[in-house]
Amino acid sequence: MKLFSVDESSQLPIWLQVRNRFAYLIKTGYYRPGDQLPSVRTLAADAAVNYNTVSKAYVDLEHSGYVESVRGRGVFVLDRGGRVEDDVVSAADAEIESCIRCCLSLGMSLDEVKLRMMDVAHRVQEASDPKHSMRRDLHERTKD
Repeated sequence: MKLFSVDESSQLPIWLQVRNRFAYLIKTGYYRPGDQLPSVRTLAADAAVNYNTVSKAYVDLEHSGYVESVRGRGVFVLDRGGRVEDDVVSAADAEIESCIRCCLSLGMSLDEVKLRMMDVAHRVQEASDPKHSMRRDLHERTKD
């Protein structure tokens, strides 16, 4: 399973995309305290990015308290003291903010972004709730 891919159209620098993705994976529990992250060389090759780019992301993760680099062994996830719930909300906010900024860079207004996000959220809800979509189908048929 590929955990990371670079978004060439993003205005975020690649090192920050890498950093944010791993922070999200740690916050949501994909990587748990004590887990080892991929080596800098492995991730650089897998994601087709420069070694120094990955290294910069890992250094920032270490400064932010997510990981610890152990010389000669690798980079390991630190225990963040049970702040997972707040971190998940924070991670979700970061993802949503990134999405909003991307839409704004496409030329959309903030109001247009809000409306699109609401439309997509409704579609996702309908797709995940079969009763809701059945009710909508029934409603659509009775209108005709």
